[in-house]
Amino acid sequence: MFSAIRSKQGSDPLYNPQFILMCLSSLLFSASFNMMIPELPAYLSSMGGGEYKGFIVALFTLTAGISRPFSGKLTDKIGRVPIMAVGSIVCFVCGILYPLLTTVSGFLFLRLVHGFSTGFKPTATAAYIADIIPHERWGEALGLHGICFSIGMAMGPALGSTITLYSSINVMFYCSSVLALLSIAILFNMKETLQQKEKFSLSLLKISKSDIFAKDALPAALITFLSYIAYGSILTLIPDWTTHLGIQNKGVFFIVFTISSMMVRFFAGKISDRKGRVLVIKLGLILLIFALLILASIDSKTGLIIGGLMYGIATGILSPALNAWTIDFSKANERGKAMATMYIAMEAGIGLGALFAGWYFQDYIDRIPIIIYVSAFICLFGTVYMLKFKNSKL
Repeated sequence: MFSAIRSKQGSDPLYNPQFILMCLSSLLFSASFNMMIPELPAYLSSMGGGEYKGFIVALFTLTAGISRPFSGKLTDKIGRVPIMAVGSIVCFVCGILYPLLTTVSGFLFLRLVHGFSTGFKPTATAAYIADIIPHERWGEALGLHGICFSIGMAMGPALGSTITLYSSINVMFYCSSVLALLSIAILFNMKETLQQKEKFSLSLLKISKSDIFAKDALPAALITFLSYIAYGSILTLIPDWTTHLGIQNKGVFFIVFTISSMMVRFFAGKISDRKGRVLVIKLGLILLIFALLILASIDSKTGLIIGGLMYGIATGILSPALNAWTIDFSKANERGKAMATMYIAMEAGIGLGALFAGWYFQDYIDRIPIIIYVSAFICLFGTVYMLKFKNSKL
């Protein structure tokens, strides 16, 4: 894929070295923290903390959400590249510390800290892409970047489960750190795009109400929140559901859904540039509901695969369109804040979904379909909300 991109450099503003480096760094970053996900529920249970499974995702998303206003403001003040680097550094450090903090409280503390990684890097990344790509191709660029991020999401869980299966979970943690370190190394070769930069000072960490939310981006944030509640539930439940279905590799669902997501992201983003964000978002939400209904109603390996396939297509359609819709709403000097607003909503949705799933699940397998049905019903509210918008590009 990258060779094809390089062949077009010089003739197309989308295919430039900075964008390629950005995509590669995000791929490694995504693989770094996603490779842990399938193994963490069993790891926590082995330490005697099975009842806290819902906190694996919830704590991670809590600090990711809390850090968004800071990362958004700092992205717009001191630069995109330093904030991206902070996210990768947190991943690197946490990967080293997981094997050292082997109590339930230590593990949960690390999940809390680890969340800062996704609170910083993706916010600055989206602003960076908007800086270097013409606005009429934001959807296409974000779709292509999303493919690279998704490759990391697919590669990570499969790699993590394989390493744990044939070596140990501690080796898997260290491998996660190595990938984060490579992501940091790439960032050193990237040119800063923020034109008017400020030096970092403690006063920049003072957050006012106006720094927390970009009001213009709230419609995109609301849809993001409603659609990602399901994702929080899935992250919490799928490892146990996979085991229940007799599948040894807990990363199978993530592989299927991520590959199908990659297949449509680029085209969905491009279509949203040409036909409008609203139309694409409506289609994504409808497919998301059907995917969840399949996961909940078909108790078999086939149901898991088909549901994962459709879920991936739905998220692949939604993600670039929602990201581009957020940037459409934002001012050039507030892109960091706008993306932070959208990501706060995403983390809130994931966290709420994870907490609800963990609270109601309690290791009763027959409760999983009910939780997924509820998630589908919540997505329906998003579809109804989108009916108020005309299908026009901003």
